[in-house]
Amino acid sequence: MPAYKFEAIDAAGKPKSGLLEADNARAARAQLRLQQLVPLDVKPVLSQTTGTGGFQLGRRVFNSTGLAIWTRQLAGLVSAGLPLERALTALADEAEDPRQRELLAHLRAEVNSGSPFARALGNAPREFDDVYRAVVGAGEQTGQLGLVLEKLADDLEERQELRSKLIGAALYPAIVSLVAIVIVVFLVTYVVPQVASVFAGGKRALPFLTSAMLAISAFLRSWGWLLVLGIAGGVGTLLFMRRNEAFRERFDAFWLTLPLIGRLSRGYNAARFAGTLAMLAGAGVPILKALQAAAETLSNRAMRADAMAALIQVREGAPLASALAGKRRFPGLLAMFARLGEQTGQLPVMLQRAATQLGTEVQRRALALATILEPLLIVVMGAVVMLIVLAVLLPIIQLNTWVK
Repeated sequence: MPAYKFEAIDAAGKPKSGLLEADNARAARAQLRLQQLVPLDVKPVLSQTTGTGGFQLGRRVFNSTGLAIWTRQLAGLVSAGLPLERALTALADEAEDPRQRELLAHLRAEVNSGSPFARALGNAPREFDDVYRAVVGAGEQTGQLGLVLEKLADDLEERQELRSKLIGAALYPAIVSLVAIVIVVFLVTYVVPQVASVFAGGKRALPFLTSAMLAISAFLRSWGWLLVLGIAGGVGTLLFMRRNEAFRERFDAFWLTLPLIGRLSRGYNAARFAGTLAMLAGAGVPILKALQAAAETLSNRAMRADAMAALIQVREGAPLASALAGKRRFPGLLAMFARLGEQTGQLPVMLQRAATQLGTEVQRRALALATILEPLLIVVMGAVVMLIVLAVLLPIIQLNTWVK
């Protein structure tokens, strides 16, 4: 039974709005009339999109942090013994965002009508991806929805923490680089010509460094817009070409070969793959379905292709460890832990350990790289500014020499 949001007026002419559950819009209007309300507008909470068979909101209700918090709250209520319908009602009542209340009202209506929770989540695929729905479905089938939701919340929080640390490590070097570029462009295009123009009319030749700086300044002032346009065009062309799956796979494969960034990307994707696979396998999802869902979470298309190739080998009867060991883009640590898990019968536990170790290693490398880049960028910026200052001072020094 879908949920509808309405706007109506009561007998006194006061406006009323809210949510209700009904089989269709006509039944919703009938309910409002029984409550002595005059319906003005009745429409479904989620509008059906064409060709997808599901429901979509105009924009996402939950960000990554919000989804982890909501999952943790729902897990706590369900683990405490509260029925799922009442848990959704409680969270909807506490929600401050109207769009979140509408989404939860729709989920509660679907559950009340007898639909499994995982199927209800499938009506909002932008909010709950395939992995999320697969874990919830496994929890419902095994009767351990609360425990599975706890694991899912843990995974979302760990993933968000790893992403936040990587962004934090890259933020300072990015800001320093941007400020340095702005300062250098300002000095070269404005300050240098203003100072050097004083000596341009002299009969003496300017120092080589000053002449070179003036040439760079003239080029940037005359053709700088073309340079910026070319860079923007190159970036736009690259983004457009990445829409082609074959090109994106080749580009992602090249990205993994880069000295520092490639290792970070490979470790991050491997940690995410191992963590997702461990969570799905621990929830009782069949290994083939879990492996396919984990492969689809990989943002690197080259590693995703390797994971899908490993899926084919596992489907044909090969052990998971052997299938992963043949894929050189995945760290050998992952195959080693998978082999230990298969030998001991504790595959989810070992995969989670592999994910934790890989994530820790990625954090360590990212922080170490940021620690090296910070002073290096400052030194490079200082050297460039020193060259610009020298280009300005050399004619002055030369002029003093001529006077003597």
